[in-house]
Amino acid sequence: MILVSGSNGQLGLELCRLLTEKHIDYIGKDKSELDITDKKKVNQTLLELKPTVIFHCAAYTAVDAAEDEGKEANYLINEVGSQNIAEAAKKINAKVVYISTDYVFDGSNVEGGYKETDLVDPINEYGKAKLLGEKAIQENLDDYYIIRTSWVFGQYGKNFVFTMLNLSETHEKLTVVNDQFGRPTWTRSLAEFMLYLVENNCDYGTYHFSNDETCTWYDFAQEILKDKKTNVEPVTSDKFPQKATRPEYSVMNLEKAKSTGFQIISWKQALAEMLSQEKL
Repeated sequence: MILVSGSNGQLGLELCRLLTEKHIDYIGKDKSELDITDKKKVNQTLLELKPTVIFHCAAYTAVDAAEDEGKEANYLINEVGSQNIAEAAKKINAKVVYISTDYVFDGSNVEGGYKETDLVDPINEYGKAKLLGEKAIQENLDDYYIIRTSWVFGQYGKNFVFTMLNLSETHEKLTVVNDQFGRPTWTRSLAEFMLYLVENNCDYGTYHFSNDETCTWYDFAQEILKDKKTNVEPVTSDKFPQKATRPEYSVMNLEKAKSTGFQIISWKQALAEMLSQEKL
């Protein structure tokens, strides 16, 4: 049986939808049902349900808030919560799939993209907490998958795609940063890869996953709004000062993920499919 933590989040909802479509038995737990920061509750829930696989999607993702007012919650959820999940999973011999981030890197490696074995050096509090979550998984378990992903978008929750579409309704012109490079990730593609690793008994360890091909946020925005009348103009990051420093180049190498046999579509194809589903 599969357990999904954070089942009402952007990725959790997508994963639960995928499992339902495939008629795979699972139990989804949102924050109200499973507060991962409550060690006693986590132990009690996992010992009671005895899942064989835990898709650990619960996370604190407010990157800027994590620098100050959300700093405590960031570490409590992303580090301590993941520690609680890992320790409880160990007791029942469950596999854990943990979702991490490109923000564990500092953004200085601009050649070939970051490999799973490259040196980690997070430059914001969110990245630091997610890296500690990775370590909690690694130190407690042998049977785990850590998946670092980036620029996540999908049909559920708040994300860049909906932000751009909503702004286009009221703005004739939008300015978007053109000096941060990365790879967008459709939640559907990510959910499919998560399930693929487990179903195909792929080698345990850390994987980098996003949709294929590289872009800037400006490129991404242009593609999102290509059928809209809104004009998108490129600007540098200093025009949009943010509390959390973002890596300038967070492109991750996808060769290890591709070597599993999983077919990774481009971010443009993923975006087109997501938007076509949204219109249904």
